[in-house]
Amino acid sequence: MRLVCVLDCADPDRLAAFWAAALRYRRQGDGPAAQYVSLLDPLGRGPELLLQRVPEPKDGKNRMHLDLRVPGAEGELDRLLRIGATRLRGPFDEDGWVTTVLADPEGNEFCLVVPPEGPERSAAA
Repeated sequence: MRLVCVLDCADPDRLAAFWAAALRYRRQGDGPAAQYVSLLDPLGRGPELLLQRVPEPKDGKNRMHLDLRVPGAEGELDRLLRIGATRLRGPFDEDGWVTTVLADPEGNEFCLVVPPEGPERSAAA
C-alpha cells in the first residue's frame, strides 16, 4: 500500500511549479493540458502529491491539509512566500510547535511547522 495525496485544482501545471519547489520534489507528467500532474520525492521517502484538474473552484476551508514540518526552519517561511505562498496566520506557538498557516497560489491551505528542539520532540515530527 502507498499513500498518495491528491489536491484538486484549476491549473495542475501552475500548481506543480509551486509545489515542486515548495517540497523539493520532481515533476512527472504531461504538459499544461494534463488532467493530472504527479510530484515525487526524489529520495523516495515522502508521499506522492497528485494534482488533479477539476472544473469547480475551491469553496471554503480545506477539510484536510498538508503540514510541512521543517526542523530548524530558518528562512523557510521567506522561501515559501517568495515562490508564491500567501501567509494567512502566524507564526504562532502551539506548545513549542511554531506554526504558520499559508495558502498555495490557488488558495489551498497548508502549514509550515517548526517542531520544538530536543530528541524526544523531534522524533514525533
